[in-house]
Amino acid sequence: LSHARLDACSFNGTNMSGTKLDDVDLGQLPMLQGHKVTANHVCVTPDGKFAVSASDDNTVRVWLIASGECVRTLSGHTNDVKSVCVTADGRYAVSSSTDKTVRVWLLNTGECVRTLSGHGNAVNSVCVT
Repeated sequence: LSHARLDACSFNGTNMSGTKLDDVDLGQLPMLQGHKVTANHVCVTPDGKFAVSASDDNTVRVWLIASGECVRTLSGHTNDVKSVCVTADGRYAVSSSTDKTVRVWLLNTGECVRTLSGHGNAVNSVCVT
């Protein structure tokens, strides 16, 4: 894969949802393979070393961009994960799901440190500043 169409992503905390980037040159970046079904959103850590993806397989995955290796799978959501965002310090990922929750994950361990519940319906997007 040398080119791709990106419909939604975040880069260094900037949400680019709705921005269409056609024919993006990916150069020598590896393909990130591992989710069992659709990946809905990807966010890159501020240092540019990791990509964090949200998927309809109920997981969030952390990828080493240089190699394409999945270094961590974050499990805990009980339904599709629609969005993910990384904090400005790169320590946490925050994910939203159709299970009506938002989860806060410690990226270096994969531990879910907080589950925010109380939404009456799916949480389709999340953003941190």
